[in-house]
Amino acid sequence: MSLFDELKALGVDIDEGVGRLGGNAALYEKLLGSFQKTIDAHYVSLDFDMNDYAATTDNAHAIKGTAGNLSITPIYKAYTDIVDLLRADKPEEAKAELEKILPVQEEIMACIAKHKN
Repeated sequence: MSLFDELKALGVDIDEGVGRLGGNAALYEKLLGSFQKTIDAHYVSLDFDMNDYAATTDNAHAIKGTAGNLSITPIYKAYTDIVDLLRADKPEEAKAELEKILPVQEEIMACIAKHKN
């Protein structure tokens, strides 16, 4: 199965993402590598400080933005909720959302990594 087929099966809207790039599938695939770097640089851990989560909010916002631009829909939707909950001073609820998305995120990242090597 191709990278795009596997990502589609994981809920990524490949057609929309490639469409945003004028149909340039090669550029989209390259940007998926950049998404890996965004996740690495801005990883949001479940053990974030529940009393001071400004950096966590910033990191979640960075992931949300990149995921949205690439139409990585499951991650975009989850991090949108996480950012909104953190901004509403609801870190426990944000953590619960993070617990749900991290396994999906890992699956998507593993898929990208598998096809990049």
